[in-house]
Amino acid sequence: MLLNDPIADMLARIRNAQKALHKEVFIPASKMTESISVILKEHGFVSDVSNEEGKLRVVLKYLSSKGAISGSRRLSKPGLRIYVGAKDIPAVQNGLGIAILSTPQGVLEGRKAHADNVGGELLCEIW
Repeated sequence: MLLNDPIADMLARIRNAQKALHKEVFIPASKMTESISVILKEHGFVSDVSNEEGKLRVVLKYLSSKGAISGSRRLSKPGLRIYVGAKDIPAVQNGLGIAILSTPQGVLEGRKAHADNVGGELLCEIW
């Protein structure tokens, strides 16, 4: 299957699976989607991430029958890339969410990129 924007597809699959109260969702695997999924796990938005035969298995996390991810937004798109410096990384929902960036050091969460003084492409926001 040809995907023009695998990150937007990943966010949509997670959002739709949470609304349907699914326990897990399968996402086509790539280095980028795997890195983003690991960041989501580190910050407690999903329970587990594993790579199974070219597909990422993401186990969703619920807090009292409500999804741990209350919202997400794709920022840099294939038709309009958004790059930010280390000082311009936005705070998401007044610090309650995370920004995910693609940097020369790899895919990083916004606060980590700011601490390392590195900017990059602003991929998405999760809250």
